[in-house]
Amino acid sequence: MAASPMVNPGDQPVWVNTDNCKACDICVSVCPSGVLGMRYESTSTLGAMISIDHPEACIGCNECELTCPDFAIYVADKQEFKAAGLSFAKLTDDAKARQEKIVANNYMSLSEQGVK
Repeated sequence: MAASPMVNPGDQPVWVNTDNCKACDICVSVCPSGVLGMRYESTSTLGAMISIDHPEACIGCNECELTCPDFAIYVADKQEFKAAGLSFAKLTDDAKARQEKIVANNYMSLSEQGVK
């Protein structure tokens, strides 16, 4: 029996069930710390797929999870994460600047700049 996609696949602050993701990029648009981006994916219906590029910058705000219309993205439970000896990041100016760049790059991961 396969593990539930809602169960953290390790010590990750945020993870995605790409089988449910329709690549709408709503989660990318609401992330305040530039954790998420979109990557070109030729097998996806929309030609892109969500990418977790900076999990170390996740602040655990849950905005991505709460706005996902397809229940495809999950954020670790704060208490369970802390009990595992882990913690979410603090929102930094660098993280805010990265998010601004991702928005300016049409929600694409910064590594995807100039890629057509």
